[in-house]
Amino acid sequence: MIPDPTTHTQLRAIVDAARERRAEDVLVLDLTEVSSTLEYFVICTATAGLQLNAVQENIREKAQAAGLPRPSVEGPSERWLLLAFGGSIVVHIMTKDAREYYDLEGLWSDAHVLDFPEVQA
Repeated sequence: MIPDPTTHTQLRAIVDAARERRAEDVLVLDLTEVSSTLEYFVICTATAGLQLNAVQENIREKAQAAGLPRPSVEGPSERWLLLAFGGSIVVHIMTKDAREYYDLEGLWSDAHVLDFPEVQA
C-alpha cells in the first residue's frame, strides 16, 4: 500500500535525515496491513554514542519541519533509541548488534518494505 502524500513526504524526510548523518541500512516497513495499532517503522543502523545522537537529532529536526509532532523518546541507550511520532511513524535507531539481536525485520517479515532510493546530488 502506498502511503498518502503527506506521510510519504514525512517518511522521506526521516529517511534522508538518517542518511545525512551516515546511518546505514535505512529501511521503511509498512505495517498497516499486519498491525492494528502501528503504521510505519523506520529502522536504521548507527554506531553507538555520538553517531546515534547525531542521527536522532537530525531526524527530529527534519521530521518536525515536515509537519510531524514532537516525538516521544524511548531508550535511549548506547545501543538503541526509539522515536515515536504520534501513532503513525516509529523510528528505531540501533547499533548493528542491537539490530541483529532484536531482528525487527524478521519479527515483521510479513510487512511490506517501502522503497526510498537514495537521492543523487
